[in-house]
Order: sequence, then structure tokens, then C-alpha cells
Amino acid sequence: MKVSTLPFDPGPPVWKILAGEFPKFPCIDGDIRTDVAIVGAGFAGVSAARRLRQLDSSIRITLIEARHICDGSSGRNSGFMIDLPHNLGAADYVGQLENDIRQIKLSRHAIEFARDAAEQYQMPKEAFDVAGKVNAAATQTGLKHNQEYAAHLTRLGESHEILDQDQMHEICGSRYYLGGLYTPGNGVIKPGMYFSSFARGLHQSDIDIFVHSPVTRLAKVGSVWRLETPQGSIEADKVILTVNGHIESFGYFRRRLMHLYLFGSMTRRLTPHEVKTLGGMPSWGFTPADSLGSTVRRITDTGGDRIVIRNSVAWSQSRSISNSHLTKVVKPHDHAFRRRFPQLAHVEMEYRWGGLLCLSRNAVPAFGELEPGLYCACCQNGLGVCQGTLHGKLIAQLAYGQESDELNYVMRQPTPKKLPPQPFFSIGANAVTRWGEFRAGKER
Repeated sequence: MKVSTLPFDPGPPVWKILAGEFPKFPCIDGDIRTDVAIVGAGFAGVSAARRLRQLDSSIRITLIEARHICDGSSGRNSGFMIDLPHNLGAADYVGQLENDIRQIKLSRHAIEFARDAAEQYQMPKEAFDVAGKVNAAATQTGLKHNQEYAAHLTRLGESHEILDQDQMHEICGSRYYLGGLYTPGNGVIKPGMYFSSFARGLHQSDIDIFVHSPVTRLAKVGSVWRLETPQGSIEADKVILTVNGHIESFGYFRRRLMHLYLFGSMTRRLTPHEVKTLGGMPSWGFTPADSLGSTVRRITDTGGDRIVIRNSVAWSQSRSISNSHLTKVVKPHDHAFRRRFPQLAHVEMEYRWGGLLCLSRNAVPAFGELEPGLYCACCQNGLGVCQGTLHGKLIAQLAYGQESDELNYVMRQPTPKKLPPQPFFSIGANAVTRWGEFRAGKER
């Protein structure tokens, strides 16, 4: 089958830029034979490669990426590895009690896998740390959401702490927030540093990595799979597709996945005087009490002291968007930053970017064996850091034939539901999103 489109995300890969020196890998040049080819070097892809090597030290594993590692959506997120219920389709993030208990267990399974990788590959603490996060509320409605979320966490038996306005000010240096809900188990990463260390570790464990090698055609030839790229080809006994929403370009799950871009902006490096003026803690992360509000994060150490703002949604079933769309997020991002941090109103944004995100109507992944020897772990439902890590590990086990309780649970989930026909779906999705952003008010 011919691959119909190639992935695209607007703006620079900021986390990779901040990471400094990044490992260099070649593109495919000529014909290659391998045991397992993994297409896509995001969270799912690198996790699948690591798990396969854990399971078998003798097989040849080849990891290929259309761009460079950390150039795509995996390097364009907010860096939260969320362990607790966080369903983007729900107003208060939560679902049914029994399902949430299972999802928490799976998420922590993924976080532990990432923690082990961080130790094995000797990542610095700022690359991966279980530092917790705060659900931040800027309105009375947001406070109510947090109270309801806290009650749900109590039923789940999960640790949490309600924060008042003074405590929020002590954390972030701003009195914009009325309160927050702190939970301790969330992993926090710097994607550039994380992927830089992870890629080096995989390469040192004899995994071949190729970049700038988009797969343009995939076909079964006799008993092997053949993957064609612009400069060469790969023949593999098994193929694992870890390409998130790009799986539709390969001809699978068409009209079953929803695609949208989320956008981020990052300030220039703050001066020592600005850091003192801001106050608060040197690093923290806030997710919004309203799912369409602003995610805000302060980072320090490598890359300097900076603040990240993330909000605004653009639906795109074609999985493409113009670079010029970034001009549309200037106003909402700058407004969100200045009303939270008026003492830094003069500080400019140095970077702006967008990243493609994939959802299904019933919040399930596109996961499993598509054809004999062809597997996929895609559609992470807005939780790419955690769910991508989990599904990457589990798809490697499925391809290798190793069962586990976690794999059995994921395999029992239904397939993504079909979407309404176009143009009705896009019209409805955009209308619902615009209304939700309006209702989010000061949370945005």
C-alpha cells in the first residue's frame, strides 16, 4: 500500500533545541534486512524498541523515523506523564470508578517503565522526574471541578491536596489562581533531554536507528514485509507501526480517528531580575481545571528559566495545517501569559509551535495485530507521553508473544468507533470546541 501523506507539525521542535547537542543518526541508504522494523520514534516507538531488546538480545531491531527524533508531536507536548484519570472528552476528566482504577494501574506501569529507562540510560533528573502536578483553577467553576475531582480521588484512595490561593501564589508567583489540586504521582519530563538519552541508550544496545526516512510504501512480499523509503528499503519479518494518527495514512482506521493540533508558546530566557520579580518555585507544572483551559509550566536548569503556555485547538482531519496558523495563537497565548504574570508583561515569547494529537470517540487506542506480522500502537487520546509509553511496551510483547495482565486488558478494549460523515463531523467538532473555549473563560 502507498502511504498517502507524511506527518507535519508547525513551528520549531523547541524541546529538542533546548536539549543542546542531540545524537546524530543516518537516513536509510540502500536495502536493509531486519527481524523487526518499528516505524515512528516517538514515545511508543522507543518504548517498543527497548522492550523488544529486553525480551531478546539476539534479534535485529530497526527503528525508523520520518523526520528526526523529537521533531514531531512527541517533542511538542507539555511534558506531563499523567498517572490519574485525565479523559480529555470529559468535563471533569474522570470516568467510571472501576475503569479509572484500572487506568491508574496501567499509567503507573508506564511511568515505572520510563523510570527504569531513565536509570538505565543515566538521564539527568530534569529529563525525567516524578514531581507531581497541580490542577489549577482560576474561576469558581474551576474550584468546583477540583472539589469534585478530589472527591473522586478520595473514592479511588488516591493521595491529593487542595491548595488555596496563597499556596498557589507561593508555587507560581501569581495571584491569578484561586486554588489548585496537587497530586504527587505525575511524571514530568523535558522531551528533548528524554529522547536524546533514550536514543543513545537504544543505539548502545545494538538497535539500528534511521532518521529522515519516511515510509512511502508498505507491502507484504512473500513471507516478509517490505518498507520503501526515498533512499532505500527495509525487509522485515515483523513491522510495528507507532505513528499515532498517521496510521490512517497507511490505510488503517480510516474515518475512526479524530485529529487536532494543540499549540504552545515559550518565553525567552528570564533574566535574574525577572526571576526575582516573579518569585515562586523554580519549576512547576499546572494543568487546567477545565479541559480547554491553559496548561502552564515553568522550567529551569538546561535551557534557562522560562514559562510555557499551552492552549488553543485546531481540528484537522487531513492531519496538516499551515505554518501561518501559528499567528492565530499569538493573541490567546500572550493574553493568557500576561494576565497570569502581569509583572512579566514585557517578556516576549521566543518560540511558538503546534503538535498533532489523535483521539477516538470512545477513548480507546488503535492497537493490535492488523495483519499477520503487522502490528500497531497508535491513537493515544491526548496522553501520548504515558499512553504512548504503555502501548509501545505492550505492542512489543504482543509481537514477541509474551502475555501479561496489562496486555490482556488492552487487547479486550473495543476498536475506535466510526466518526459521523464529513462535513458534519468537522463542523460539529469545531463548534463544540469554540463553545468550550468560550465557556472556559479565565481558565483559558
